[in-house]
Amino acid sequence: MKHPMISAIAVFALLAATTMLWSHTLSPKMSARTAAMPPLQDLHASANLSKLPDQEVEDQSLIYPSLPKH
Repeated sequence: MKHPMISAIAVFALLAATTMLWSHTLSPKMSARTAAMPPLQDLHASANLSKLPDQEVEDQSLIYPSLPKH
């Protein structure tokens, strides 16, 4: 009795997940939103990133010494 119930739950979950994925990929809102996104180069040019100061980053990497071999 457990096996048919587990199988039915698994099939239901698979169908629900597939339906949700299809509804998200076929959504007209999603394709219109991604089509309206300008290219990354245009965003960088419009933000005028050349005026930003250079960022100095401190090296915080760690070097672990190797353990002496016996």
